[in-house]
Amino acid sequence: MSSAELADRMGLSQQTIPNLEHSELRDTIKLETLRRVADALECDLVYVLLPRTSLNEAVSKQALGKAARHLNPVAHHSRLENQTLNIADTTAQLDELAARLIDRRGLWSQSDSL
Repeated sequence: MSSAELADRMGLSQQTIPNLEHSELRDTIKLETLRRVADALECDLVYVLLPRTSLNEAVSKQALGKAARHLNPVAHHSRLENQTLNIADTTAQLDELAARLIDRRGLWSQSDSL
């Protein structure tokens, strides 16, 4: 479809169509405008937020991060008292706390409180 035909269907001037295209390229176009263009093209506008990872991966990563932020001060205190854990024990402790956090409210809160 030519820009003149699209403009006619949308009730706009032909000069407006390149402006719409440029605003789309700059990520400044409004959803309302995209919806009008879709209607003029006899299309549906589908707005999708597509996760970059699986839900399980995202939840596990969040739980591990929160567990690490919670355990870091404990590990620091243990080092000061010369009572550090080995890497395997530290990893096991992290994994155990993360597993408990997965099923609790507040996993996604910015607060590090458990």
